[in-house]
Amino acid sequence: MSSQETLLNGRYRLLAQQGSGGMAVIYKATDLALGRTVAVKILRPSLTSDPEFLKRFRQEARNVANLSHPNIVTVHDVGQDGNTHYIVMEYVDGEDLKRLIRAGAPFSIDRALSIAIKICAGVGYAHRAGLVHADVKPQNVLVTENDNVKVTDFGIAQALTATKPRDRERQRVVWGSPHYFSPEQAQGEAPTPASDVYAIGIVLFEMLTGRLPFVGTDQQELAMAHIRETPPRAAEFNPNVPEHLDRILLKVLAKEPTSRYRTADQFGRILVSYRRRGQVTTDVVPEVSTETPFPDTAATVPPSGPLPPVQGGDQALSLEPAIPQPMPAPAGSPRSEVPTYIYSEPAYRSPATAQGMAAVSRPAYAPPQPPDPMIQSRYRAVEEPPQLDLVTLVLAFIALMAVMLLIPLWIAVYQAWAG
Repeated sequence: MSSQETLLNGRYRLLAQQGSGGMAVIYKATDLALGRTVAVKILRPSLTSDPEFLKRFRQEARNVANLSHPNIVTVHDVGQDGNTHYIVMEYVDGEDLKRLIRAGAPFSIDRALSIAIKICAGVGYAHRAGLVHADVKPQNVLVTENDNVKVTDFGIAQALTATKPRDRERQRVVWGSPHYFSPEQAQGEAPTPASDVYAIGIVLFEMLTGRLPFVGTDQQELAMAHIRETPPRAAEFNPNVPEHLDRILLKVLAKEPTSRYRTADQFGRILVSYRRRGQVTTDVVPEVSTETPFPDTAATVPPSGPLPPVQGGDQALSLEPAIPQPMPAPAGSPRSEVPTYIYSEPAYRSPATAQGMAAVSRPAYAPPQPPDPMIQSRYRAVEEPPQLDLVTLVLAFIALMAVMLLIPLWIAVYQAWAG
């Protein structure tokens, strides 16, 4: 921006550019009215030329502004100064998670779980308010010096998903980040809370291993990997990853949304329960309140009602992760049915994080072994009642009928003896 544009609407003075991406440029700024430091995100002109997008974006920004949670970046304002459209957010003095991963991954099990649980808390709170993030990735997770976590960039991806460029009305358009979006998003379907769960699973995998579960030489190949390839086990790249945590990851990376945990809240509770039951034997585990199973006590109740029921039933609450199966290949050419992809860029990027991540090769993957019932039984969130098999039920029925038939015989014998 030119020097004449460093003051927006006479209120927000832009101080320094903090990062940039395909959708917006981020500035550190001062709110002159309230005397506080804020972050101002200025949308790129390529987006603001679409009135339909701007309308949806403002609505999404208002929805996010109603969220009050310690793990969500607060939205203060959304506005327009001439042709400049912007959103004003809480300024977070920290690094984006992608930069921390590049500098220090793999993380300890404890730290990776702690960060993932806080991401789930913020995203899960939005799910309860009826919102889907649709673009969860390390670049949209800000981490402070003491490992407090703030999820940012709610709204933009959803606004983009809900609108289509005028010259592509007949194409399925996918907005998001190709390394983190779900198989259903890769196929052009609308994101759901289960899509966010999938993305959080990939972020956790990356924290534990320092690499991504799926790679590709181009965007189409990467999309097909999400749709068709079986995810690798994190322990292949980091032998310190416990077996059951590996299986939890495989569940959240399932191809079918109904096979995952239904919301980020449920995924977070599973991770909290897993950690509390002493299954992590690494560094000191950060304290988690024993009064609430999930760190959302500082949040106020969102204004919207709960999300409608999602298929999957109580399976989503189980600590028994089913082994995901790859989806069948689409009919015809694999590439012919893949939608058009328009990818977002990191929201907060320093010069160190602006460089693209190099493709990482991985060894051949052997399918995971079936879960060990003896191990699984220790992690059940809810104990299941014992089940009676068919043979037992049949034998019980025969015994009952025999008793019923013998009763008249016993009565006749007794009457004959008494008479």
